[in-house]
Order: sequence, then C-alpha cells, then structure tokens
Amino acid sequence: MSKMLTAYCMKTKEKNVPMQDAVITKTARGGYMAQGHDGKGNKMTTMLSEEKALQAVKDGVAKKSW
Repeated sequence: MSKMLTAYCMKTKEKNVPMQDAVITKTARGGYMAQGHDGKGNKMTTMLSEEKALQAVKDGVAKKSW
C-alpha cells in the first residue's frame, strides 16, 4: 500500500488528492472512513476497507479515533 491516503475533492473536482491530517473513524455499520483536508482548507472524506484503514494507522499516515 502507498504511504499516502488519497481522496476525491468535491470542491475542486480533483481525483487522487493527497489527504493530510487523516483521522480514521468507524461507521455505525462497521465500515471505515478517513477524514482530513487537502492542505488548502478543503475537507475530504473517503471510505476504506478494514485492511487499508488498519494499514494506514500502522504506517503512521493516519490516527484512529476509536
């Protein structure tokens, strides 16, 4: 897995934008999502598999909130 989480920025319509200060949260249904920003003040959210979410926390790319 790459060391950086990427997401789609709804405001600027850009794909694969690197996410900064990512925080992994668990949804009510048991899924995982990462929330952060793109460095320009635009908030971003992306859904992740359990494997990718736990790997991002292990690599130090994101913090977990649960």
